[in-house]
Amino acid sequence: AILCLDLGTVTGFAIRFRNGAVLSGTRAFTPRRFDGGGMRYLRFRGWLDEVLWHCRKIEALFFEEVRAHAGTDAAHVFGGFLATLIAWCEEHDIAYEGVPVGTIKRHVTGKGNASKQAVIEAVRALGHEPEDHNEADALALLHWVIDTGAVRGMARDRKSTRLNSSDTDITR
Repeated sequence: AILCLDLGTVTGFAIRFRNGAVLSGTRAFTPRRFDGGGMRYLRFRGWLDEVLWHCRKIEALFFEEVRAHAGTDAAHVFGGFLATLIAWCEEHDIAYEGVPVGTIKRHVTGKGNASKQAVIEAVRALGHEPEDHNEADALALLHWVIDTGAVRGMARDRKSTRLNSSDTDITR
């Protein structure tokens, strides 16, 4: 399977199985009232384990690489998800790659600075019904991966799983 993620407190995901079927949705990792600072990341890691169990094997994982954030808190939260994700991929020997937001938007809309609504509409035109911009971003990323042949072009470093190039319900 190929797993594409839009990381955040509400994480969008899109999975393409070997048979071509696509499963997408969102998963919220909102902190609860009495949670410690790391609980959202532990829940995220548990969810990744659940996704892997359902998929049996993940050949590659792609995530939306955000370089500018709305604020400091958003940057810290993204960094926590990213660190958790990369460590998890390394642990499970899963190749991973971050793809810049502008690259994804340009691919599905023709415009690198397209609005969230424009991405949602472009993904709908591709035959999907995303519930929000998080799911739409993950689906847009999946289409970039498929259309560019990013998985076929993966050359894996011997020392790391990091790439060299710059019917289950798992939504609950």
